[in-house]
Amino acid sequence: MPARSYSPVDQLITGLDAALTTVFGTPRGTGRPDPATALAPGEMTDAERQESARLMRVNHVGEVCAQALYQSQAVTARSNRVRQTMVQAAAEESDHLNWCEGRLRELDGRKSLLNSLWYAGAFAIGSAAGLAGDRWNLGFLEETEKRVEGHLASHLDRLPASDTRSRAVIEVMKQDEHRHACSARAAGALDLPQPVKRLMQAASRVMTTAAYWL
Repeated sequence: MPARSYSPVDQLITGLDAALTTVFGTPRGTGRPDPATALAPGEMTDAERQESARLMRVNHVGEVCAQALYQSQAVTARSNRVRQTMVQAAAEESDHLNWCEGRLRELDGRKSLLNSLWYAGAFAIGSAAGLAGDRWNLGFLEETEKRVEGHLASHLDRLPASDTRSRAVIEVMKQDEHRHACSARAAGALDLPQPVKRLMQAASRVMTTAAYWL
């Protein structure tokens, strides 16, 4: 049976549903178990709990952005192979999103007040990457994952040592990001120009700083 062809209206409705689910609902991931559930909660002071909640809010925002990026990159991909790469990455990032939200609840934290804005901005950026062509699309995926991997490594240094549950979540996320970057490279990703990498770094800095507080 031939693959169904989706009209622009179908794609718009699907995109709106994905956006609403990401920002306000619970996306369906791959069904992997939450790495935190196998560990007993560590003892933390109020200050440590607050710091963990802020860092996990930043990570949650990163996963909101990841959903927007990969959904938009999938829509604008020119080949089915690249589209499926984005769809698979988005599914695994849905696991991350749900795990981060679970930790926020356990830490009595809250999600970012700007999640709708983060999603819209990331969707626009991902669309631009996809429209540039598949190899640039893959290059953007690779560079994004490399930056997220480094960002997660820095959070492992900043999290309270007793917050073993958040650490377990971030460790698995970090492994997934590395694998996604390697998959994009193997699929033919192009190296992004340095000005683009610097813009990505600046945008990431703005997002992480704002999300820490808001």
